[in-house]
This record gives sequence, structure tokens and C-alpha cells, in this order.
Amino acid sequence: MSPGYFALVMGTGIITIGAGQRGWHTLAELLLTLTALEYAVLVLLSLWRVGAYTDLVVVDLRNPRASFQFFTFVAGTNVLAAALAAHGHLTAATVLLYVGVGAVTVLGYVIPWLVLLARGPRSVLPEVNGTWFLWSVALHSVAIGAALLEHHATAGEDVLAAVAVISWSVGVVLYVATAVLVMMRLIMLPVGPEDIDPPYWILMGLSALVVVAGSHIVGMTDAPLVDDVRGLVSGLLVLFWGVAAWLLPVMVALGVWRHGFQRVPLRYTPMLWSIVFPLGIFAASGMSLGGTDRVPLATWIGRELMWVALAVWALTYLAMAWSGVKRLHAVRG
Repeated sequence: MSPGYFALVMGTGIITIGAGQRGWHTLAELLLTLTALEYAVLVLLSLWRVGAYTDLVVVDLRNPRASFQFFTFVAGTNVLAAALAAHGHLTAATVLLYVGVGAVTVLGYVIPWLVLLARGPRSVLPEVNGTWFLWSVALHSVAIGAALLEHHATAGEDVLAAVAVISWSVGVVLYVATAVLVMMRLIMLPVGPEDIDPPYWILMGLSALVVVAGSHIVGMTDAPLVDDVRGLVSGLLVLFWGVAAWLLPVMVALGVWRHGFQRVPLRYTPMLWSIVFPLGIFAASGMSLGGTDRVPLATWIGRELMWVALAVWALTYLAMAWSGVKRLHAVRG
């Protein structure tokens, strides 16, 4: 079981949120139920894996190519919390936010420490990959959850505001730092078509996630910390949305080059969910930016891209189901 399988929850959850923004309320309700079921099943499977295969979990935690995938648990938890909050399930959303904050606090210190210790005398640069952006994704998911709940809170609004602003700020810094490391990896070391895998889509999705989280922060009620950064955050939203819009055709072109020209087989792996979430969050970011900064073009792009994100989600789900059927058949054979 991949430690990054909570990207499934991220993918379904963001389509749930986008469907709600798009006005597809019946679909949003159905997908919310599916997201909650996915989360419950994956939590149980993860607990079973930790208990039954502790040694393999430790290996994953020390592996720079796998360790940052554990942050999908944080992001999946908070995406589900945001979807629940949008549908009025505030108690459940609050509990999940607490879980997400606790998990990102622990993993945010443990995983980088283990990765640095595991490298020994070697440079960690050859191990840098797209999954490293998940640390920043996790922090921005916390910012979204805190900002959404702040709108409905009757107490502790200042604490939620601080959590949202600090998480967003640290997430932006980590985004830039990781992007520098990834560029160094791509420029200084050999890169083949196998290296440009689906997690690199997170680079585009993270730019859009910065916009969504920032939009919620700008829309928060007055609090000293929010008032201090509202203008800065609002000004950066268009910048990050522009970066995401520029990166989208780049990611598509890299996929065509990888599978069309370099003949890398396109088969289902859990990493394919790293494409679904960025598409969904970019669509959601356009609709959020249109509402916050009144950018009609972003709203139109976001609304139309939701159709693409929904189609890609459905195709990936079918591929996952077909892969499961084939594995079951192979086991029985």
C-alpha cells in the first residue's frame, strides 16, 4: 500500500468542492459521501499496515522518494474537512482540522529529519522529486480548513486566523524552496522520461492551492493578524494563479512527450491521483479568484475546467477499479 494513497481522498474531495462551487449540488452530495468512505477505508488500512508491517512503514519514512507522500494524509484530512464545512457539517470538520493540524505538526518535523539522517554522506539532491511539494500542500490545506471554520466559529476566531495565516505563509516559503531544489535536480542531474512522473503535476496544483487558501484568508472576518496581511495575500493571488495557468500546458506537454514520444506505458498507479487533484484545485482556484478579486476570465476558465477535472477523476477511478479486478483475478488464478 502506497503511503500516498490519501491522494485519492484529495482528488475526490476537491472534485466535491468544485462541484459545489459549480452548482452541481446533487453530485457534490454524492461525492462527499464517497470521499468520507474513502477516507475511513484508507485510515483503517493505514492503521493495519502500521501494526502489521511496521518495518516497511519505517523504510518508507526514511526513503526520500516515498516519505513526503505521508503528507497526503494531512491534505486528504483537511480537504475532507473543507468539503464537510461547505456542506454545514461543522463538528466533523472541526475534528478533522484538529487531526490535520496535529499530523502536519508531527510529520513536518519528523519526515525532513529522517530524510536528512538517511542520506548519510550522500547528497539528497538526486532523490528530490515532485512529491516533496506535498509538505507545502499539507500546510495550505490546513490554512483552508482553518479559514473556512473561522467563518462559523463562535469562539477562538483569532486562533483559527493565526493558524490559517501562519500555515499559508510557511507553505509559500516551502513552495519556493522546494521549487528551487526541483529546478536544481532537473538542471544539474540527468533526467529521463521515467523521472518526469505524475507527482510533478503537484507543482501546478500547489500554485492553484496557494490561490484557494489565500482567497479564504482574504475573505476572513476582521482579526489583527488577517488585517496585517490581507493586502499582501490579495496581491499575490493573481500572481500565483498566473503561474498555475502557465504551468498547466507545460504539464500536458510533458505528459505527451513522456507517453507519446518516449513510449513510457500509461498504466494505473496511485501516483495518477497526483494529476486529478491539481486539475480540480486549479478549477476551484479560478472560481475562487473570480469571486475574491473579480477576475471574470479566471471564473470562466475555472468553471469550464471543472468538466475536464471531473472526466479525469472518473477515468482514474475506472482505471483504479480495473487494476483491482486484474489483481484479484491474478491472485485467484
